[in-house]
Amino acid sequence: MPRFNHRSPELELLDAPHIPFADIRQNMRELDTINTLLGGHRITLKGLSFLLHGCSKEQTYSLLEIGCGDGNNLRVIRKWAEQNGWKLQLSGVDYNEACMAYAESLASNRGIQFYFSDYRNTPLETEPHFIFSSLFCHHFSNEQLVEQLYWMQQNATGGFFINDLHRHPFAYHSIRILTQLFSKSYLVKNDAPLSVLRGFSKKEWRALLQQSGIAEAEVKWKWAFRWLIVWQNKMLQQNQHAAIPKTTQMHGN
Repeated sequence: MPRFNHRSPELELLDAPHIPFADIRQNMRELDTINTLLGGHRITLKGLSFLLHGCSKEQTYSLLEIGCGDGNNLRVIRKWAEQNGWKLQLSGVDYNEACMAYAESLASNRGIQFYFSDYRNTPLETEPHFIFSSLFCHHFSNEQLVEQLYWMQQNATGGFFINDLHRHPFAYHSIRILTQLFSKSYLVKNDAPLSVLRGFSKKEWRALLQQSGIAEAEVKWKWAFRWLIVWQNKMLQQNQHAAIPKTTQMHGN
């Protein structure tokens, strides 16, 4: 029987080297479907909306996803931005070379910049306004996550957000049954329930953020069994508002 008191140390199959890319591609397709049906993309858009609140639609904002896979999250964001009048410069980084080659080959990824790199060594010309990850953090140990959180804070001039899993018995048993019934991917069948066991409690997120020096970040629970972590550079936002003439602020009210 699985235990839910602590994060599982067992690595997912997807984290093993030399997985055939055809299997990884099937895994990404099914995860995109799961994200759509269970509201994962909606949570990502909530995180971005939070950071964009109060920002001007006249400015272009750069957004970097770490652990971007084939770019499915970035495609969802681009469509949302186009529908809502936001100008975004989108980019993604992933350490899987085959994933990056595949992402760059997709016509649906038009206008998105991809980097094959460790996220810490991404060769960006300028620091992004915002950084985010989705279903990425649970692949790392707590020690690695402290470093990752600190890196995101130091390299996102406006803020960052994270969309990841809540470790819970209902989430585990539900996804295990659903994937056994409907998935055609051995990676999804093994890794989807395991990823829940590698997920987090709110207390664990608070401890990780505290260790990273980011205690002021918000940790919000979202359906279906996700955590949305948001850190906003309030100093930068205050400076932006201070630069807006008072008459413009009055017209905006």
